[in-house]
Amino acid sequence: MIFRAVRDGAPYPDHQTTLKEWAEIPPRKVWLADLITTKRELALDKLLAEDSTFYGDLFPHVVEYQGYLYLEDGLHRALRAALQQRKEIHARVLILEG
Repeated sequence: MIFRAVRDGAPYPDHQTTLKEWAEIPPRKVWLADLITTKRELALDKLLAEDSTFYGDLFPHVVEYQGYLYLEDGLHRALRAALQQRKEIHARVLILEG
């Protein structure tokens, strides 16, 4: 299995973190097997696009909540890493108390 689990939606409260605030969080290594996705569906065209991160953050966004890591943004990048036989990615991790 690539991810710990697949969900449809986030179990944590809306954190309203702006892109600028995300950019201030330094990336760290995260194991793909520890991530729980918050999206059940994947757009194959985005997965295969060479410039899929051109307009966004280079690093996926992960929310740590109640001891679990939720992949909020960057599912395509994480899956692409898994297809390249990588077991970890660099991601920005926002820690929410709860």
